[in-house]
Amino acid sequence: MRRGEVAVGDAREVTVVDDLTRTQIVMYAGASGDYNPLHSDEVFATQVAGFPGVFAHGMLTMGMTGRALTDWVGEDALLSYGVQFRGQVWPGDTLVTTLTVTAVHDDSVDLAVRTTNQDGRDVVVGTASARLET
Repeated sequence: MRRGEVAVGDAREVTVVDDLTRTQIVMYAGASGDYNPLHSDEVFATQVAGFPGVFAHGMLTMGMTGRALTDWVGEDALLSYGVQFRGQVWPGDTLVTTLTVTAVHDDSVDLAVRTTNQDGRDVVVGTASARLET
């Protein structure tokens, strides 16, 4: 993002995953080292924990959302990024991230971050700030 080329209200919407698969969830478990059975063991998730099935790691959703963010502002420009987890993400979900400029400063920009599922329900909301290019 370049100074003078961004304004409050500018937004970008990106589909970060279309039809999330169980394989993607298990691959994330391997990459992160988080082998909680809620994310990979259907019997445990349903019969022990009482969920409808296995679900994605919150940090997987945060990571996909973060990728949309850095694709727009640039990896080296990101100054801060934080989220709240608002809903579970299930196999088969499609997630869309919306990034909206909320403030423009002399050398940085603030953004609202929101990822929703195919039903329009929030799964991640947060904020970020990024350095502006001169």
